[in-house]
Amino acid sequence: MKTVLIVGAHPDDPEIAMGMRMRWYAMNGTRVRVHCLTTGAPGPDGTAVRREECLKAGALLGVDEYTFSSIPDTRFVEHRGRINADLFAVFHETRPDVVYTHYPGDQHLDHSITSQEVTTVALREARNLRYFRSPYSVGFEPNEFFMGTPELLETKVRALKCFASQQQLDMDVFRQLAQVVHRQYLHHRIVEGFPPESSCAEPFSIARQVNFAE
Repeated sequence: MKTVLIVGAHPDDPEIAMGMRMRWYAMNGTRVRVHCLTTGAPGPDGTAVRREECLKAGALLGVDEYTFSSIPDTRFVEHRGRINADLFAVFHETRPDVVYTHYPGDQHLDHSITSQEVTTVALREARNLRYFRSPYSVGFEPNEFFMGTPELLETKVRALKCFASQQQLDMDVFRQLAQVVHRQYLHHRIVEGFPPESSCAEPFSIARQVNFAE
């Protein structure tokens, strides 16, 4: 069975970036593991509320395993050694075929450190590495688009609603972004050739892709 590992800095980062893609993987027989480096609190014990929100969202999206490190939120700089050790353990347990994480260029320091550390481990432990976009990504230029469906988008929105503690999550904004993001990068003649059900997208940047002759 193919295994996908998604590493995010905080709860809701993976769901915002690739909730449709996560659901599609699960629906098509791929094992999906999500690992968050923090549960979103500055203390070492994190917060049970945000942990439970993740698990509820993961259940809706079909995530097989949702795990957490105990890195304090906004304190990633001084805990890079622990982050690296935790990531090696996660990779050895999961042995992923494909890894997703934050795009390296990001205004949020936790996001950029997550990307740097995941990249370091993934380039020696996994064949395929892709970056997803966060609201704070800088200079993101996608070279892969996952074209979702209205059903996948609605499931993503339902999953994001599980994060009730995060008042800044505006579902209308996320729905609109998913519906127009591909038009930023693809010529309208390309878009006009898409099937009508492919009306929303999630963008990615491929860092490494290994293909085998069949």
